[in-house]
Amino acid sequence: MDINDLRVAVTVVSLLLFIALMLHTWSKRRQSEHEAAAMLPFVEDQPLNETRGDKP
Repeated sequence: MDINDLRVAVTVVSLLLFIALMLHTWSKRRQSEHEAAAMLPFVEDQPLNETRGDKP
């Protein structure tokens, strides 16, 4: 076994991990999480005094 065999093995394992990550990320079960994350820029922030519990 030389260095090229090791390089091939690392490349194949990396490709398989990448494909597994893509399948996990874009699965139907995670669709609601993606939709919630897509709406984050449109959510209004709460004023600071409400989040800390300070009275106005």
